Amino acid sequence: MSPAASDEPLPPQPGGVLWGLAGDVRALLMLPAALTMQVAHPAVGAGVDEHSVFRTDPWGRGERSLRSLQLWIYGGEAAAAEGRRLRELHRTIQGTDAHGRRYHALNPAYYSWVHATGFPVYRHAARYLVRELTDAEERQLYADWLQVGRILGIRDRDMPQTLEEFWPYYRKVLADELEATVVVRELVDVDQPVPPPDRGPLPLRLVLRALWPLLLPPLARFRRFMTIGLMPPDAREAIGLPWTDAQERRLRRFARVVRAVVPVLPERLRYLPLAREARRAERLRSGRRAR
Repeated sequence: MSPAASDEPLPPQPGGVLWGLAGDVRALLMLPAALTMQVAHPAVGAGVDEHSVFRTDPWGRGERSLRSLQLWIYGGEAAAAEGRRLRELHRTIQGTDAHGRRYHALNPAYYSWVHATGFPVYRHAARYLVRELTDAEERQLYADWLQVGRILGIRDRDMPQTLEEFWPYYRKVLADELEATVVVRELVDVDQPVPPPDRGPLPLRLVLRALWPLLLPPLARFRRFMTIGLMPPDAREAIGLPWTDAQERRLRRFARVVRAVVPVLPERLRYLPLAREARRAERLRSGRRAR
């Protein structure tokens, strides 16, 4: 390894709170809430609206985004390379938002907000789908998320370094910046057209294509339900997304089933691919150390 490479940030240590949360299949239910909070910032929403392929290639974009996120946490030395790739990808993304203000994707305030949304969503959604974190676990989760930010090239001075500093920053962004942007409205619109999946075995794709007119409406309603339900209530209110007591009761019932079922799944079903590989590699390393 070169001296330069040895100075690059590494992912959070195995066995931590983020290590356990981000690779679990339940994380797939959490991510839409974070994405919606990101694009509720007018600058971020404009960048996605004008430069993303989320409308024309939603499945491909989702697959690439998920793999990128998993690399930040489970990629080892490849994590820093992925962080550099993302910054290079965002270098040319700029334009004007809906309020006529210029934006650039790598503006520290905007880039940091995109990253920051992961922490409150993981913290809030874990209460439903996993369990409520202790104070010590929340602090570890935040420290892990800061380390992921360093992998993405976010400077310490551009992100609150403690939980005590994070919450005032977070509430200020909610109060001063967030709104129901065009992209937010599309992400929670149950009538938004979405093409059938174009990934996976051909027979499965053919079946899904044939059944898609029947499958899409309930899937769209479920996507909206989980997106809004797993979003922290203060963010939901800031964006103006409705949520009723009846919906809250439904979410809690659904979450009880998820908490009962997922922990008893075999590892190949419970964890996402990169997380499974990282867990297997960590067990091998631990076994060698124990000898």
